[in-house]
Amino acid sequence: MEDIHSNSRVHFQRTGILFVISAPSGAGKTTLCTALRQKPDFVYSVSCTTRLPRPGEDEGEDYYFLTQEAFEKKIAEDDFLEYAQVHDHYYGTLKKPVIDQLQRGIDVLIDIDTHGAATIRANQDPIIQHALADVFIMPPDLEELRRRLERRGTESAQEVELRLANAAREMECWRDYRYTIISGSMEENIEKFRAVMRAERYQSRRFSIVPKVSTSQGEGN
Repeated sequence: MEDIHSNSRVHFQRTGILFVISAPSGAGKTTLCTALRQKPDFVYSVSCTTRLPRPGEDEGEDYYFLTQEAFEKKIAEDDFLEYAQVHDHYYGTLKKPVIDQLQRGIDVLIDIDTHGAATIRANQDPIIQHALADVFIMPPDLEELRRRLERRGTESAQEVELRLANAAREMECWRDYRYTIISGSMEENIEKFRAVMRAERYQSRRFSIVPKVSTSQGEGN
């Protein structure tokens, strides 16, 4: 076994972590992700979509906007980590950029629904399996979720009921996730998620010992 205490030419290197966040609509996931993106703790995975850009959305910042033909070509070439068709439009996460970042030791954040998270969880790529840390944001209860949805005032009463029905189904998936955060205030959610980040970053299995690369002139000749 290598004695790391006596060898000054090695150092620890950590692999990247794939943080996957899911939550029912109104549980605070979007607000949490927006706040987390303000600091360079990780790379935010930008999804592809076949829908048209909405006002204020930028290519490569909010989505990669693809034609349906281009998207389906990527499906055929197995380029997606996960994808789904929602309301006649495709949405998907490209696999290569995620794996490239993880291999470089850079953490990646993906904001995705429970179906997409299950697809990623089932992915057999050893890099994805090793990197995955999935987090479910759980509203305290459906009544609190109803209050939040009604407070933001962006859905009709019928749409609120539909979102609540969908939320009830999604909340049953919480046991599939490694971590569950009971949603509180934005500040509480951020602190809880950062606690998860710290715990994952200290896991011994994420580290390896690698030789230091000498920068001294003439060394190794």
